[in-house]
Amino acid sequence: MPTKIIPSFFLYGEAPIAVGDRFLHLESLDDRSRPSHWNIRPHAHADLNHIFFIAQGGGEMRADAAVIAFSAPCLLLLPARVVHGFSFETDTAGSVLTVSEAYLRDLIGRELEFAPLFAAPSAVPSVAAKTIESHLRDLARELAWTAPGHAAAVEALLVRLLVEVLRTARRLNAERPTAQGAHAELVARFRELVEERYRTQADIEAYAAALAVTPKQLRSACERVAHVSPLRILQERRLLEAKRLMLYSNMSVAEAGYYLGFGDPAYFSRFFARGVGRSPRSFRSQPYAAA
Repeated sequence: MPTKIIPSFFLYGEAPIAVGDRFLHLESLDDRSRPSHWNIRPHAHADLNHIFFIAQGGGEMRADAAVIAFSAPCLLLLPARVVHGFSFETDTAGSVLTVSEAYLRDLIGRELEFAPLFAAPSAVPSVAAKTIESHLRDLARELAWTAPGHAAAVEALLVRLLVEVLRTARRLNAERPTAQGAHAELVARFRELVEERYRTQADIEAYAAALAVTPKQLRSACERVAHVSPLRILQERRLLEAKRLMLYSNMSVAEAGYYLGFGDPAYFSRFFARGVGRSPRSFRSQPYAAA
């Protein structure tokens, strides 16, 4: 039997294509959810981030191994590469804004406070629904034509929307610390490198060398920004992929271990059990049960 691969799309249901550095797309939630009978099967996007605005209805979002319930009005924030799917209530309404990874990273480089918004999948109750709806209407109108100053106007509206999302999230989570400066930049570069190399056996010393810093500098930045060690970040990324393979592929436990760079399936099983609290087979059979 051929190995089942986690579907990867451009936009849902469309074959993957390369997108430009400034790619931005806005559509009604209804466009893809209604034809799919309000169920979007698990899939991923290699370099696209999503902001969902749920104006009416609700449902469940499955993001990797998490299940996140939501109800209107709210925002759903989905970083690139996260395997996600939805079960929407019938006639759920809203908008889906898609931003290329390159564009988002450029904006984050100019405003580091945006970075925590896309650190992990989340649902944010919207206490400023009318304001966000207004921003989305303005953005949709600007995206529909190419008047003079079009690119500048689109970016201004996108930044305005992200600022409102940030302020909404901050009001609801005022205690969340914001990482600033060179440490945050180094951790962001490290995470990007981990994304490229987590299936290899590269150690932290090799990652530090590739980033042109010492292991001590890398550890200091990770502990200050992410409050964990670089090794923990690497292990969590490998564990995340292991969970995805158990949930969304028909690879055997041994095949998954080899795919992730483990030379010994038994060692992979021990690694998984330490991180999840259950064996790979147990997790596959009951992924949402308590450990």
